[in-house]
Amino acid sequence: WGEAARLGSGTPAEDARFGTAVALDGTVALVSAPGEEDGAGAVYLFAHDGSGWSQRGRFRPDGAGPGFGTRVALDGDLALVSTAPGPEAPVEVHALRLDAASGTFATLGPLTAPDEMTAGGFGSAIALQGGLALVGVPTADPGNGAVLTFSFDPGRGSWSRGATLVPFSDGLRSRFGSAIGFDGDVVWIGAPGAGEGSGSVYRFTRDEAAGWTGATESPARGLAANASYGSSLAVGGDVAVVGAGGIDERAGGVVIAERSGGSQWSGGELVIGEHRGLPAITGLDEEIPCVESDAAGYECDNVNIISFLPIKDLAGGRGARVNDLWGWTDPETGREIAIVGRSDGTAFVDLTDPHNPILLGNLPKTPGSRSAIWRDMKVFADHAYIVADGAGEHGVQVFDLRRLRDVSGEPVTFEPDFHYDGIASAHNIVINPETPFAYVVGASGGGETCGGGLHMLDLSEPASPVFAGCFADTNTGRRGTGYSHDAQCVVYHGPDEEYRGREICLGSNENTLSIADVTDKDNPVAISFETYPDAVYAHQGWLTDDHRFFYMNDEGDEPQGRVEGTRTLIWDLEDLDEPILAAQYIAETPDTDHNLYILGNLMYQSNYGAGLRILDITEPTNPVEIAFFDNSPYGGASWSNYPYFKSGVVVMTSTGDGLFIVRNTGRRALIP
Repeated sequence: WGEAARLGSGTPAEDARFGTAVALDGTVALVSAPGEEDGAGAVYLFAHDGSGWSQRGRFRPDGAGPGFGTRVALDGDLALVSTAPGPEAPVEVHALRLDAASGTFATLGPLTAPDEMTAGGFGSAIALQGGLALVGVPTADPGNGAVLTFSFDPGRGSWSRGATLVPFSDGLRSRFGSAIGFDGDVVWIGAPGAGEGSGSVYRFTRDEAAGWTGATESPARGLAANASYGSSLAVGGDVAVVGAGGIDERAGGVVIAERSGGSQWSGGELVIGEHRGLPAITGLDEEIPCVESDAAGYECDNVNIISFLPIKDLAGGRGARVNDLWGWTDPETGREIAIVGRSDGTAFVDLTDPHNPILLGNLPKTPGSRSAIWRDMKVFADHAYIVADGAGEHGVQVFDLRRLRDVSGEPVTFEPDFHYDGIASAHNIVINPETPFAYVVGASGGGETCGGGLHMLDLSEPASPVFAGCFADTNTGRRGTGYSHDAQCVVYHGPDEEYRGREICLGSNENTLSIADVTDKDNPVAISFETYPDAVYAHQGWLTDDHRFFYMNDEGDEPQGRVEGTRTLIWDLEDLDEPILAAQYIAETPDTDHNLYILGNLMYQSNYGAGLRILDITEPTNPVEIAFFDNSPYGGASWSNYPYFKSGVVVMTSTGDGLFIVRNTGRRALIP
């Protein structure tokens, strides 16, 4: 394939998303820009005159909902255009008549769904042919799906709703109507949720006189579980292409079939693409400085790029993503090692020469467990302890990091030294090296979950942790079970004399801050819990070195519009029995905050969308941002970071991209 032409809207506005949806019929093309005009959206009309393409018109109807142009369909001079879904704006499907010669549009009114289907994903897929419009409603009934049909009366210039097509196979949540395509008098409809997620495609036959006369189903065959066959589709001539969006951890693939004669289809070959992603940055003699807010195309301020490894160079399989990470410094050699979680395992990267990071090896996920977007790890006594959430029977993998000393040459695929099966899945693991105990938090799916609270492990023998009990404050958590999403446990040396020398755990418990004394594992005690304004989901936090303040983030307040910018909660722990919300830091960016860590007077905060933000907390209740690095040019997320290497390098994960190795050069401006 070679590029034949390029269509554009002149000077595209920032975030216009021109080209989100395209429909082509002969010499006419309809191209959407649903992000234009601050998300109002518009569609552009192009025509080909034999020598090239030219823009003929632009349209947005008065009163249309946001995201006009989210999906488009075109047949002759008729078009369908949908808006975007929103909490207060149901999807609208607008019918239009267009004139390619003059570039004008006329509205033919909206296509409407029955009241019970307006919230069922109406408009998730649209198709148009010969005056017949089909609109998918894949989450109707509930999640089984449906397709609404509409017929156009050219004499009256109006649409009327006709039959409703539904799946006929048993099983809920097939998401029938997620994709729609025409093949003459046959309509193809995708049901990617059928067969417990393997997917299926239905074909309905229509006769203009007799109506809908037949239907068949073709389930996915020979594809992996959760393939989502039917998530998208296109039919043209004697070729059909059916998307299987769930293949390889949602990297996706397509199944290509050919018509072998009459109405018979054969083939069905799965086609997948190669690894996608950003190119590696390695082998540089010097750091890439942040100059005029740019370092190698990444927006920044006072953060230099040292190197970058994409996911494929971290032993990640196709579709893998990275998540949490931690670090280990070999006490014998001084080598600095990044321990990087992926959805399908854990990578070990030698940062001794940070300009040339080396993948030492890979620890795959526990056999029989599922790939999971959540994989978390901590280190104690030269051992890594690794958990995964939503992963089934994963347990805690224990890996002796000293084995990395023996790696030379090609990366090694490791097995864990020990597998703790007292839990199945867990959201995180917390370690207090002073005691030494580990605390599995957010356990689920099997074993002793401790209500999702603290599942305590004795690490006296680092290679073989032993269960030591549970703690959960049932005054906390959304379901009153004491579920803890994350925690930090320390031997307390803060200002509250009553608890100095005690082992204290601070939990981010979904809707509260939870403080507990777990010194006596046989009798752990809840000290206090505290709520806060506009709480949605207390996610994670970290103590200052003096144990006076605890900085906590809420993962849900920004996306739900509860706050104007990224919010960090600042708790004063002068009295552990009565923690006080001393201040709230609101950033200029509106993105969701994720993991944060504190080193001295600096807070390193990973945020979705806004990347790594570095704040000076010399004045604890008045943080000042001194540096940042936006790790993804297209708005990807920074999941976590690790700022504790003595070399000063900071490692951070970019969820869909890989591992960045950077250096902070920012300093707080001193005012005399």
